[in-house]
Amino acid sequence: MDCCGGGTVLLYSCSGSADVGCIADRVTRILAKEKVGKMTCLAGVGARLSGFVVSAQGADRNIVIDGCPIACAQKGLEAISVQPESYNLANYGLKKGETPVTDELVQEIAMKIKDDIISNKMSLVEEDSSGGCSWNNC
Repeated sequence: MDCCGGGTVLLYSCSGSADVGCIADRVTRILAKEKVGKMTCLAGVGARLSGFVVSAQGADRNIVIDGCPIACAQKGLEAISVQPESYNLANYGLKKGETPVTDELVQEIAMKIKDDIISNKMSLVEEDSSGGCSWNNC
């Protein structure tokens, strides 16, 4: 049984002013282009605009790409009682203020995170007792 198809997947990016914020934003745009999920507006969530909040709360998966350990994107969703899947560029070896923004690096990190998201997707779903699928921790 394929339990991994379907569902609403929303992507949120740190778009902070530092080098890693720029990289996080560009990585998230690549993930959206690759159809990993739909990129949406973290600022709309932060402003508590109802459409963005309701969308986040109703999504099957909310994925955040944060640039640094401060994790603003993750904390923004947690503030509306949504526990996102979090991918932090610091965990990929990038350091705030020390990481040149290059197309090659952006593409490399995007593909690593895409692979991690796909791997995580496999662990987030399970077959339920009726033979259907249910999401774990989403």
